[in-house]
Amino acid sequence: MVNDPKRLKDALADRYRIESEVGEGGMATVYLAEDLKHKRQVALKVLRPELAAVIGAERFVQEITTTANLQHPHILPLFDSGQADGFLYYVMPYIDGETLRDKLNRETQLSIDEAVSITTDIADALDYAHRQNVIHRDIKPENILLHDGRPMVADFGIALAVSAAAGGRMTETGLSLGTPHYMSPEQATAEKDLTNRSDIYSLGSMLYEMLTGDPPHTGSSAQQIIMKIVTDDARPVTELRKSVPPHVAAATAKSLEKLAADRFESAARFADALADTSFTLPATGGTVAAGAPVSGAPLRAATVLAALLLLMTAAALWGWLRPGPAPRVTRQQIVLGNAGQTLGSIRWGLAVAPDGSAIVYVDSVAGGTQLVMKQRHQAVATPLSGTDGAIGPFFSPDGAWIGFVADGKLRKVPPGGGGSVTLADSANVFGFVGAWLDDNTILFVDNGFRLRRVSDAGGSAEVASGLEAISGVVDVYPLPGGAGALFTRCTANCADSDVYLYDAKADTARLLFGEAQGVWYLPTGYVLYVARVGGAFAAPFDLDRMKVTGPAVPVLEGVRAPDLAFGADGTLIYAVGNSLLAEIGAAEVVWVSRGGDVTPVEAGWRINRPTALPAAVSISPGGTRLALVTSEAGRDNVWIKQLGRANGPLSRLTFGDEGEMVPRWSPDGSSVVFTTLGGEAALYSKDADGTGAVELLLNLEEPITEGRWTPDGEWLLVRTGR
Repeated sequence: MVNDPKRLKDALADRYRIESEVGEGGMATVYLAEDLKHKRQVALKVLRPELAAVIGAERFVQEITTTANLQHPHILPLFDSGQADGFLYYVMPYIDGETLRDKLNRETQLSIDEAVSITTDIADALDYAHRQNVIHRDIKPENILLHDGRPMVADFGIALAVSAAAGGRMTETGLSLGTPHYMSPEQATAEKDLTNRSDIYSLGSMLYEMLTGDPPHTGSSAQQIIMKIVTDDARPVTELRKSVPPHVAAATAKSLEKLAADRFESAARFADALADTSFTLPATGGTVAAGAPVSGAPLRAATVLAALLLLMTAAALWGWLRPGPAPRVTRQQIVLGNAGQTLGSIRWGLAVAPDGSAIVYVDSVAGGTQLVMKQRHQAVATPLSGTDGAIGPFFSPDGAWIGFVADGKLRKVPPGGGGSVTLADSANVFGFVGAWLDDNTILFVDNGFRLRRVSDAGGSAEVASGLEAISGVVDVYPLPGGAGALFTRCTANCADSDVYLYDAKADTARLLFGEAQGVWYLPTGYVLYVARVGGAFAAPFDLDRMKVTGPAVPVLEGVRAPDLAFGADGTLIYAVGNSLLAEIGAAEVVWVSRGGDVTPVEAGWRINRPTALPAAVSISPGGTRLALVTSEAGRDNVWIKQLGRANGPLSRLTFGDEGEMVPRWSPDGSSVVFTTLGGEAALYSKDADGTGAVELLLNLEEPITEGRWTPDGEWLLVRTGR
C-alpha cells in the first residue's frame, strides 16, 4: 500500500480521480480510478515506494515505453505511465471480471478444453510480444484477466521495465521478479539474460495447474519451491489426471524442461503441439517423467550441490540422489512428539537407517529418555524396549542393530527392541554418535573425549595406535567399506574445532578441514562439512586415495552442524524453525521494513533471549508499546516496553516461575494474554499497566500454545498442542 494515499490523490488529481484500492502485488498497489480526460474507469498501478526510489522516474518512463506499443487482442494495453510527486505509476484498462487465480481458487481444476484454450490464447499473445523482443517475466494466474471468457495478459513487460530501470541495483528493492511457483529454472537461479523460453516455462506451469489443481512444484516457503524447480522433476500430469490426452501431457512436459534449449523454441510451437493429437516426446522422455538415470561425474557433482541446497526447504528428504540410477526424491515432515525436550540436536539425537527406510530418535519419557523408531511407511513411531536412558543412536551398516549410549555404557539393540547388549563400559554421556564400521568394529567417543575401537560383539575397547595422540573428539562418522572415519575435534568448550580423517588401513589421523565441525561422507563422492563461521561446504573426495581432490564449494548458508543428520544412502534429515537453531544470550529487538531494512527498536537495547522463542514479541494496538518475553534468573516473563521516545521505560508484567510466553494484546490495549511453559495447561490475562492480579481465562487438558482476541473482543481464539 502507498504510504501516503492523500498525497497520491492530490498528485494525480488533475488527471485521475482515485476511487478505491482494489489490490496489492509484489511491485505495485492497484487502484480503481476515473480517467478524467476520457471519462473511463482505469486500473492505476503505483509502484512500491522503495522500488520507485531505486529506479528513478526518468529511467522507468523511458523503459516502460517499449511496452506501450504492444497491440494484441489478448494483451491488456498500457494507457499511460509517468511520475507525480515522487510516485511512479502506470495505467491500464479496468477489466470488470476475474483473474485466472480467482477462477482456480473457486474451481481448482478446469476442463481440459478450457485449460488448453486459455493456454493457446496466452501463447498467441506471448508469441506476438516475443517477436517484438519483449519478454513478460512474470506470467502467473494473477496476471491473467478473464473478460467475457477471454484471457487478457496484464502487466506485459512491466517486470522487464522495472528490472531494466533498476539495473544492477534490483537487490536494493527487496523485490524478486517472478512468482516462485511459475519461475523457470534459469529465472529461479537469477540468470540475468532470460529468453522467450522462460515465459514458455511459466505458461506451462499455469497449464499444469489448470489441469491438475496445483503448480508443478509446491512448498511451504519460496526457498523450498525454488529448490524444487531447480532440482526436482514434476510428476507427469497423467499421474494426477488420467483423462488428460497424451499429446497435451507431452506438450506440458516439454514446456517444463529444466534446460531452456529443450523447451519449445516459440510459444507458437507450444500452441501447435497442444492442437496436434500426434505430438509426442522422444523415447528418452522429458524432465517431467521422473526417475531418469543420472550418469557422468560432472552431472553427479552438479546433482550433489543442487541437492544440498534443499537443506533450505522445510521438509525431510528421503532417498537422496546418488551415482547410478537416481531414485525419486520424496519428502516427509517428521514430527518428533516430545523429543524437543531431549533431542537437543538432530545430529546427536537422531539416526537414519542405512537404506533410508526408517529413523530412530531420542524421545522423552517419564523420568528419562528412550529410543523411538519411525518406519517410513508408518504414521506412528514405536518406542524401542531396552533403551531406557538412551542418547546418541546410530545404525550398524546392515541395519540389524542400533548402537546407543545409556548409563555411560555403549550398547546395542535390535530395531524391534528387546534386551540391549553392553559393548563397552566407558562411553561419553553427552550423546555424541559412534561410527559402526564395515569390519564389524565400532569407533566411539569415551568419557575422556578420545576415540576407542571395540568389536560389535563386545570385548576390550582399545585406542588405535594412530589415534593415541587425538583427544577432544566430539563426534565421529563412518566411511564406507571400512575405510575409516571422519570426526570433529574440539578444544576446551569447543571454542575451536577442526575436522579430521581417520585412515583405518594406514592407522593414521590427519587434519582435513580447519575451523569446521560436523562432517559426513556422501554417496555421491563428496565430503560435506559445516564451517564454524556458519554454512555448509562440499568437497570432492576420493575414497580409494583417502584425500580431498578439489576445492570446497559453499552450498548452504545459515546452518549448524547439530541440525543435520545423514544416512548411508544419502537420506538427509534436518531441523527447521527456531527451537534447535537459537542460542541463549543477549538479543537485539529490531524493526524490519517491507524492503528488508533492519533498524533497532532502541539503539544499544538488548534483552536476554527467552527460552520461549516462538512469538515472543507482540505490538500493541496503536504501536506505542511492545509486550515481549525476556529471561531473568533463568525464568521467562512478560515485560512491557514503551515506544516512540528515546530510552522508553521497560517494566515487568509477570512474575511467575513457570515460564510465561506468547504475549498477545487485547483489542483495546488494556491487557495482555499469555500462556506458560510449565504448570497448568492454561491461558492467563493481566492488565497491561501492571495493576491487578493475574486472571485465569481458560484451562484445558492439553497444553495451550497461544491465545488471541478477535478485533471486536467477542471471541478468544486458542491454539493447543505442541
